[in-house]
Amino acid sequence: MSKFDDLRADFPILDQKVNGERLAYLDNAATAQRPQPVLDELIRFYQNDNANVHRGVHTLANRATREYEAARRKVQHFINAKEAEEVVFTKGTTDGLNLICSTYGEEHIHAGDEIVVSIAEHHSNLVPWQQLAIKKHAVLKYIELTADGELDMEDAKNKITDKTKIVSVTHASNVLGIITPLKELAALAHEHGAIFIGDGAQAAPHTKVDVQDLDVDFYAFSGHKMMSPMGIGVLYGKRQLLDEMTPYQYGGEMISDVTRERTIFAETPYKFEAGTQNVAGAIGLGKAIDYLEGLGMDRVQEHEQKLVDYVLPKLEAIDHLQVYGPQDPAKHSGVIAFNLEGLHPHDLATALDMDGVAVRAGHHCAEPLMQDLGVTATARASFYLYNNREDADQLVDAIKDAKEFFKIGTVKAK
Repeated sequence: MSKFDDLRADFPILDQKVNGERLAYLDNAATAQRPQPVLDELIRFYQNDNANVHRGVHTLANRATREYEAARRKVQHFINAKEAEEVVFTKGTTDGLNLICSTYGEEHIHAGDEIVVSIAEHHSNLVPWQQLAIKKHAVLKYIELTADGELDMEDAKNKITDKTKIVSVTHASNVLGIITPLKELAALAHEHGAIFIGDGAQAAPHTKVDVQDLDVDFYAFSGHKMMSPMGIGVLYGKRQLLDEMTPYQYGGEMISDVTRERTIFAETPYKFEAGTQNVAGAIGLGKAIDYLEGLGMDRVQEHEQKLVDYVLPKLEAIDHLQVYGPQDPAKHSGVIAFNLEGLHPHDLATALDMDGVAVRAGHHCAEPLMQDLGVTATARASFYLYNNREDADQLVDAIKDAKEFFKIGTVKAK
């Protein structure tokens, strides 16, 4: 028996009925659930050690600071950063990407420069670069996808030129389930003198990430997608780049000295962590990392791949169901987007919810990709480590129930 078979018991929220049915939570690309050890850690901190970090000399402040910095070191180990100072705590992936755009981007992008993203990007890794390009009179270029929904590396080689200053691409698509060859893209960017940024929101919770091996210059991800509290995230950056960047926000904690005339900022990473930080969130993130590393990230990825191998062919076999992204399970992450012919995705998601299956419906903050797919929205199921074949079967059965209820395929769909 796999250790993953019993994980559901660690997640109290899953032990409930939804509309009288067993809950199959398949909205993990939006946010994951929290295991009991993470919930216990939050309560323990607030009951015993709650205090603001740094500068305080009393016992609670010292304990809170030690735990906060211990969480930073856990993140360093988790992504194999060279040093803990390369880990900046943020509110999440969006905050981290905006930090880079508002600091490094503002300082290094000029008229005529190129910024390259992919057409599969989440708005968080598209809109900041779009707006910066508009502001700076720079050129924003998109790497297109192949016919089966994978990133087109030949197009990437054409789009990334000596004029390119920034390449920022998702590590894993939040719609198509594609895994991007980040290491190859980073090498290509560096050949042309550009920096490379990885959006790890959909990758860091699911696969082992080694930022040194990938040779990314920056890498951002969110804690809430990997079982920690909401409102905490991580921006990794190479130390030299972070040291050269100006702060993103100004206020307390991020300064070394202030006079009437000038301010000396704190060292990296503290100059990027202005104000009271989400201390409990960071500590909760550290505990979530403990949980993941206890399972082993290789085994987490293997477990999810087995679920995709199991469920993707079953979904593709349903008549009138369109599944987007690669049809080969080996090229597909646990994110699966689909539409049922003639039925709006919101109606489909509502129907699935009646059978206890929680999925997301909409454009998934990826409207340019939706336009390329020729749809306004999709339904999306996304799997995580506590999901199992029973969840997969419940999804398939619920889609078939919706198909029957709305008479999809038996009468002409309106």
